[in-house]
Amino acid sequence: MKINPVKRALKAGKPQIGTWLSLGSVAAARYMARAGFPWLTVDMEHTHTDINTAAMMFGAIADAGCIPLARVPAGKHEWIKMALDCGAMGIVAPMVMDADEARAIVAACKYAPQGNRSVGGGFHAINFAATPEDYYRKANDEILVIIQTEHIDTVDRLDEIYSVPGLDAVFVGPNDLTFTMRSADGTFPTKEFFESTLTRIREAAKRNNLPCGLHVLTADDALRRAGEGWQFIAVGSDLKMMLDDAAVVVGRTNPDREAQDLAKY
Repeated sequence: MKINPVKRALKAGKPQIGTWLSLGSVAAARYMARAGFPWLTVDMEHTHTDINTAAMMFGAIADAGCIPLARVPAGKHEWIKMALDCGAMGIVAPMVMDADEARAIVAACKYAPQGNRSVGGGFHAINFAATPEDYYRKANDEILVIIQTEHIDTVDRLDEIYSVPGLDAVFVGPNDLTFTMRSADGTFPTKEFFESTLTRIREAAKRNNLPCGLHVLTADDALRRAGEGWQFIAVGSDLKMMLDDAAVVVGRTNPDREAQDLAKY
């Protein structure tokens, strides 16, 4: 059975820089999986990607030697079970608010006795190049379990959340975090306040020996954040990369037209 090199690299303290797949395209996933990223996350939370398309994307990514992850719509047992049974090698659970939710997510990712994931499916074993028997025996050690910190209300209980056994990494969603930091009149936080909050998150993760990451917009951002100690880093998305390059072409060939920024990540 294949090992999960991303899980091992994070545990060893090494940065792992990948990207989000927002297009819901198997064809795009096949190409992106051969671009050299160690992992790709299929975003099922904020896109139109359904489970059938996601399953085909997981397979296309795994067949290329890349690690397919699923950002599930919510950290619920049924979503996690479906993504893993369809071949994801790890999950990213959004908007985790407390330790009980984190424990439930870990349990959903692991077979008994460590968890309560039910036994079934077939694509999971194929993507790990394993027999079903091998997969069921070894999957608990290879599935990557990542939770997202996206709400300012969680910052005062980070140690409680991050100390939950079985977590492999925490990932900051900067858009949601920023929006939850707005004042009553809708004013966004200052850059200094936002950065100090990120530092608190990173330091809490470090205290709990938990790799920490976040979403950034550019390769330069990724390298800067890696230098600060962030590890699981996502740069943009397939959609943003496509639109950014298109905007460059439009700017150079049609100077009277202004390309719209249609993708934050």
